[in-house]
Amino acid sequence: MTNEHPEDVCVEQAAASASPEQELAELRELVARQARHMQRLTEIGLALSGEQNRDRLLEMIVELARSLTHADAGTLYIVDEDKTHLNFVVLQNDTMKTRMGGTSGNPITLPPVTLYDGAGQPNHANVSSYAALTGEFVNIPDVYCAEGFDFTGPRRYDAATGYRSQSMLVMPMKNHESEVIGVLQLLNAKDKDSGLVREFTSEGLEAVRSLATQAAVALTNTQLIAGLKALLYSFMQSIAAAIDAKSPYTRGHIDRVVDLTMRIAQAVNEQNEGPFAGVGFSPEELEELKLAAWMHDVGKITTPVHVVDKATKLETIIDRIEIVRSRFKYIGKCLQVELLEKLLELAGNGASRQELFAATEEMEARRQALEDDLTFIESCNSPGEFMSDERIARVKEIAARSYVDGSGVDGSGKDGGAGEAKPWLTPDEVENLCIRKGTLTEAERKTIEDHTVVTYDMLRRLPFPRRLARVPEFAGSHHEKLDGTGYPNGLGADDLPLQARILAVADVFEALTARDRPYKPPMKLSQALKILGFMCKDKHIDPDVFQLVTQSGVVRDYAEAHLNPEQNDVEQGASGAASQPTGQPGSQQEGQKKA
Repeated sequence: MTNEHPEDVCVEQAAASASPEQELAELRELVARQARHMQRLTEIGLALSGEQNRDRLLEMIVELARSLTHADAGTLYIVDEDKTHLNFVVLQNDTMKTRMGGTSGNPITLPPVTLYDGAGQPNHANVSSYAALTGEFVNIPDVYCAEGFDFTGPRRYDAATGYRSQSMLVMPMKNHESEVIGVLQLLNAKDKDSGLVREFTSEGLEAVRSLATQAAVALTNTQLIAGLKALLYSFMQSIAAAIDAKSPYTRGHIDRVVDLTMRIAQAVNEQNEGPFAGVGFSPEELEELKLAAWMHDVGKITTPVHVVDKATKLETIIDRIEIVRSRFKYIGKCLQVELLEKLLELAGNGASRQELFAATEEMEARRQALEDDLTFIESCNSPGEFMSDERIARVKEIAARSYVDGSGVDGSGKDGGAGEAKPWLTPDEVENLCIRKGTLTEAERKTIEDHTVVTYDMLRRLPFPRRLARVPEFAGSHHEKLDGTGYPNGLGADDLPLQARILAVADVFEALTARDRPYKPPMKLSQALKILGFMCKDKHIDPDVFQLVTQSGVVRDYAEAHLNPEQNDVEQGASGAASQPTGQPGSQQEGQKKA
């Protein structure tokens, strides 16, 4: 093969006989033609480098190659990850009006071309696999006359369709490391004037060679970008899975929040009237919001498991109610010892039978009171019991009593010294038992809230591309409130973007309706909507977003996908709208406690 253009040879042969004027004109025409060619290749390079959609890029490569050579048909193969096959990715044929692969929507069902046979030997019989294995191009004037390759496939295709495969140009596509990543195959070059099929010219060959090089670079860049994007998604999803795996009770929380967030965002895009008319998220913005939803709880990776999973008020690594029970059992044994000692003393002093009975009844009353106090303390340990002022006062009154620890070890397992007086309840136990609602103390709640700070700090350190730059902002703001009382930054309505508002509603809604939380039974949908309604009135969540959730069918679809059938007690209209419940609200902290 030669890289010399036929026109260049003609110019050189005619140079001796041509006049200076003719020679100058021919040279100008040659320079102009070369300039146009270079401009065309430059435009192609810019077009290829600017295309980020992989399917469109693959399609563009074939279209541009066919345009440069006036080829009737073209096929693009990509080497698979195992480097054992060539996969069809684009197939075009003008005569047969065929468009497959790429953005056509028509999948290619042809089997891939094997690069090696069953014995592991290179497949040089197939012209495309030969080009992929050797890195050499193949230019064939007529496939029916060519030797050295197996053209059974094209001939079978011709027989079935009436097509006539003739000239063929097969060009390997090499990346920056000279590794073949694909093969471009063109068929039936046509004369620009007559339309007749002809051989691929050396000029066309060089143009395709240049295109293949630029296309390989563009495709490699696209693959690298896709790979980095896949890596980012995989990393974030693995972190999210790790966070969910920390707690068997919140496993699936992130998945459900992502699902609900994207349902709401899609509903926003579908609105033609109301507060969201004219508001829409682009594909890039939807991707940004989805990543923020995946990462909204990434900060919980630093939150202690015993706080995340705190099912009862006294739970830490273990439920300390067992320690309290053991302590009360010890106090009961002390009462028995006290009774025996008193009976022995009375008997030794010649007490009457009535006096002995009275002492026994007194001790039995004290023992029964002890059991009642333990039963009460056990009820206080449950998050379902609201702690009124009267209940808190009784806890403190019980805690103020003392017993003598003769074992030298107090109820928490610490060495307390023999004969030392100990309170029935420790100060930490009193603090936890007196939690009015839920299971978290203020310190523990602050620990939970700190996950938003950690989330933002972790995410802002990641070098997100510009189109994903606000992922840290959205993810770190899902506990902010419109009235400015949220955390971590106390942002108000003017500072909260719509994406953060959507994520906040999704997070609370999931937490309220979750069927796998240890501190509450699955909440009815009507009760959850009631709580969210009052949160709107208190300016804690966005009322427009909440109304969209209830009126657009999002509630219906989410309930069918993620709730128990018995939870869905809200009637849905024909449009999917959920009836607005009325009545007294439940605790808003139920939804925000561990969301």
